[in-house]
Amino acid sequence: MQSLMVTIIKGTKTPVRAIVENWRLGLSPEEIVIHLPHLNLAQVFDALSYYSDHKDEINAYIVKNKIPENLIHPSVR
Repeated sequence: MQSLMVTIIKGTKTPVRAIVENWRLGLSPEEIVIHLPHLNLAQVFDALSYYSDHKDEINAYIVKNKIPENLIHPSVR
């Protein structure tokens, strides 16, 4: 079994996965920094660039950490 490494944005506790998931929801990089104000725009673009080069790794981490539908309260689905 391969261990997945969590890639964190330098100087923060924010995983690249968090940026990618917000971006996949349709948020622009400029909107992501509004929702994650401890990041700057350069960090968001760096994270998306990292994702572009490491899609398999980040996608596997996203799948591994997905919350099962039956555990999500209906009011937030």
